[in-house]
Amino acid sequence: MAIQKISESVYMGMCLEMGTPQQVASRRDIRDIAEMLRNNEMLNRPFTVMLSGSGREGFRLSGSDVDYMCWQNNHRVIWDFSQVQFYSTQEHAMILCDSSESPPGFTLLWLPLERASHGVISACVRMHGMLYISSSKYREVTCSMILSDSTPHGPCSSGLYNGELEYDNAHCFVSDFWPPSASSWINRCHAWPPPHVVNDIIRNGCHFVAIGHKSGNHTDNEWRISFSRAEYKLVYSMNHTQFLTYGLLKLFLKEIINNGLRDGDKLLCSYHIKTAVFWAIQQNALPHWHPNNLLLGFWVCFKLLLKWVYEGNCPNFFIPENNMFLNNTYGDAQRTLFKQLYRLYEKGIALLLHSPSISSYIINVLCNPRLTICTVEHSLISEVERDTDIFNEIFSNDATGPVDLRICRNYLHVVEQSIGLPLTQYHIVMLQKLTATVLQCIAFILHNLYTNTGLNKQLYIVDKMACHMLKIAARFGCVSDMLYIAVYYYKTFRYKEALSVIDITKVRLAQPYMMYDRHVDRERYTEAVGGQSLSTKMRQAVAQDITFNNDIFYINEIMPEQHSSKHNWPFLSIPPLVVLYMLEFLCSRHVDTMRAQRALDDLQILVHHDQGQLIPLLCRDISWEILGICQQITGDLQGALFLYQQSLRQNPFHKIQTATRQRHL
Repeated sequence: MAIQKISESVYMGMCLEMGTPQQVASRRDIRDIAEMLRNNEMLNRPFTVMLSGSGREGFRLSGSDVDYMCWQNNHRVIWDFSQVQFYSTQEHAMILCDSSESPPGFTLLWLPLERASHGVISACVRMHGMLYISSSKYREVTCSMILSDSTPHGPCSSGLYNGELEYDNAHCFVSDFWPPSASSWINRCHAWPPPHVVNDIIRNGCHFVAIGHKSGNHTDNEWRISFSRAEYKLVYSMNHTQFLTYGLLKLFLKEIINNGLRDGDKLLCSYHIKTAVFWAIQQNALPHWHPNNLLLGFWVCFKLLLKWVYEGNCPNFFIPENNMFLNNTYGDAQRTLFKQLYRLYEKGIALLLHSPSISSYIINVLCNPRLTICTVEHSLISEVERDTDIFNEIFSNDATGPVDLRICRNYLHVVEQSIGLPLTQYHIVMLQKLTATVLQCIAFILHNLYTNTGLNKQLYIVDKMACHMLKIAARFGCVSDMLYIAVYYYKTFRYKEALSVIDITKVRLAQPYMMYDRHVDRERYTEAVGGQSLSTKMRQAVAQDITFNNDIFYINEIMPEQHSSKHNWPFLSIPPLVVLYMLEFLCSRHVDTMRAQRALDDLQILVHHDQGQLIPLLCRDISWEILGICQQITGDLQGALFLYQQSLRQNPFHKIQTATRQRHL
């Protein structure tokens, strides 16, 4: 009974650490629908980008890196020549697998027609008189393709976004067909995963990442077969106890096994952990996975991992002949790792007391055996906390990338098609927000296209359309989306209309229940919108940063900042109140100079005295910059100089330093 209660307590703790079932479901649904829209074939984009790793699986762990896979849409890998019939060789470069000289799980990629993109051709080598794509050369070619400061890391190009968030971008190739070497996996799927998941996985094929087997004959030229898409679908099919068992093992690896080790000394990685969980579930090692036997599930997986280390064999879940320990877990290193794990095994479940994230949930039960543990979801996390998590997830996925009218039009077509799909509430609210964003982009693009045509009738029609789209976007989106209407009115010299919108928005943003960047009065929020749909909550009680896409011209005053940022960053993200006061100042200069001074005073107080509540840390560079611009407009050059210097001292998130220094001079 004690171990069951401890399991329930750890389950509760893991829900707080990793997410409740609803939180995890919302993260997955939001990411899936956003990615489905961006990668839709109607957009005709040259590359597909897929989030992979723990972020795609539904984890949001502090300190974790972000993993992406990226591949060219006009290249396809096939397993035999008969599969060519499914493609137009005029539109697709065909790549043929040659696994005859490679270890299980690896292959060579042959270009039989010697026709592909310039980047692929430049990464080729000749072997046996034929052209093969070299994995090592391809890594060199693609390493700095997305970000110039990337460095090689395994099959990926790695680095830091803005010096903070670690990323791994794997440039790879895709096959629409399931690998013949993984056919045995299909036959093993009797109880788990269910048939519809198996069929979905097989339909989606696999990928090839640019790294060879260290003991193979062609290390520099081989490619590893990747099942990343299959893996996140398998994780999706887990129940929540299985998911949290996987999460608990990840914490166990990070905080106990690998604690204090340098990267080069870590023999076990998260992929080994995931593989152990997959095998344990499929082999029915624990018949029932419930919160009260979470620790038993952990123990089953740990023993399996211990067995693998003892034997020196970690079988890949899809291709068991691929021993993932073969390269580094053998000899003295293997024996040392086994001794370390066995010492932990001898401690029993008490070994988890060494985990800072988990120990308190065990100690609470040990110190108070009569403690009542409730694992019902709504008792673990409040509605406000859940909504905060959901809306931050939505806003972090609310980006369309490079835009033009064709892409925006196709986006709307894809959204229209999506309406007929079986959608969850998270899908719906994500579609709403993306639709609002696309309509805002179209409005400003249209106006920019027709402003200088000299055709008044055309401009009148476009203006009507733009205003209409911005008003629809404000009804679909969140409270702060009203400010795009004010920006447009200012851009088109309608200062009084802009100020009227600003007045309405100011009142709405000042409501005590307003949620912005995880800051919210929980009690007031619950009173105002508690129990209502996510769509209603977003429209009535949620604000987000105003995003100016650097491919689109909005207003003259910040054009230098957009140009400076565009070379390194896709957008400017500005706190709503900073935009509001800036617009109020700019508009009032033409109709009410006293009001303009009050708006400038309000902006100064906000920027100088905010403690991170209304101006997030990453938005401080652009906020100081905007205050400096407004100060310079009044003629106070000395005050503006100080403000530009302050902007340069902030985290350079928006990459606007070039513009700041030019203004500085």
